[in-house]
Amino acid sequence: MAVAAPTGLSPTRLGRLTRAMRGYVDRGETPGLVTLVLRNGVEAHCDVLGTLGDEAATPLPRDALWRLGSMTKVVTSVAALILLEEGALRLDDRVAQWLPELAGARVLTAPGAELDSVRAPARAITVRDLLTHRAGFASYAMPQGPIGRAAMALMAGTSMRPDLAPDVWLARLAELPLIHDPGERMVMGFSSDVLAILIARAAGTTFPDFLRERILAPLGMDDTMFWAGDDAIARLGPALTVGWLNNKRTVHDPAAGGYFSRPPAHPSGGGGLLSTADDFARFGAMLLNGGRLGDERILSRKTVELMTTDFLTPEQRAIPYFATPYWRDRGFGLGVFVTDDVAARGAPVSVGQYGWRGAFGTYWFNDPRERLVAVLMLPVSWPAVIPPILGDFETLVYQAIED
Repeated sequence: MAVAAPTGLSPTRLGRLTRAMRGYVDRGETPGLVTLVLRNGVEAHCDVLGTLGDEAATPLPRDALWRLGSMTKVVTSVAALILLEEGALRLDDRVAQWLPELAGARVLTAPGAELDSVRAPARAITVRDLLTHRAGFASYAMPQGPIGRAAMALMAGTSMRPDLAPDVWLARLAELPLIHDPGERMVMGFSSDVLAILIARAAGTTFPDFLRERILAPLGMDDTMFWAGDDAIARLGPALTVGWLNNKRTVHDPAAGGYFSRPPAHPSGGGGLLSTADDFARFGAMLLNGGRLGDERILSRKTVELMTTDFLTPEQRAIPYFATPYWRDRGFGLGVFVTDDVAARGAPVSVGQYGWRGAFGTYWFNDPRERLVAVLMLPVSWPAVIPPILGDFETLVYQAIED
């Protein structure tokens, strides 16, 4: 009689995950990737496949650095929740008490209106609005138009790496009208960058120092950083994009000489972090364990429960997200999606699963019911490759459960 693995995951079935991921590498859809799966607090599986994607075809190391993109937003959200637990801020506090630049916010009268066609907002922006991305800020992912062009200009031609100092950037953002009333709808964009500036001001320190002292150092996330210095740059490959129509791969951001090879003018809370699969798995394990990892408690269990509760209204979930019906099977908490309709997802996941993904090719989810932490890291931006591989990764992790 076969004895089940201590993790409750079948080694044979995990082999299917390896073969599928290797297929993406062998077909040239990504130069390399790392998968990492923890179950019951134990490492169950790790794939390190392919290369960094550089011209030398450097074999991919397990401790390769990855641009987290929007997975940075989850770390920023946890930082804000630390301050909430300490009473330094509350969800329904007006953000203008820390960010007076936003006290005079106005709302665009119509999506394509000129920037001076504005009205007063229905109410002020709150901390809750920043955590749920319902503040009303324009998005760098918007269609072009006066407000879309202005939002892109705030990124200074980069992707999630503003080249303006935080206070200067915030003042520029405050000059732009909101695109909807605070709390009206979810638009993924600048909210986490604004939240990072609020955290720094509320805590009386810099955002990177707060993350290092309150999250990264306690969790042993020594390879999570805002830029790769000389001792780390060799573990960072280029960020790649693939054309949707021509399937052509191009370098979006090189490693040496790229945006992540030098200290940032703006340590972005929306997309500025580098990390490794192992580091982010530790972060995921902390949340799965109710805010604690080993002897280090970052959040209380009840705060993690709040974070992983759906805050969107049914009407907000009906609004397409990046032109897809993304919210048909999940809601959004304080920084993470939260699955609540398995049939609508059409995948063997659990109700209560939560996580997030990043535009540069990263994905992470926790499943409290199955005691799973799963991380996928690759360097190819969506949409050309990411949706299929994310779905395959998720399904192949779950199909390996044998207990």
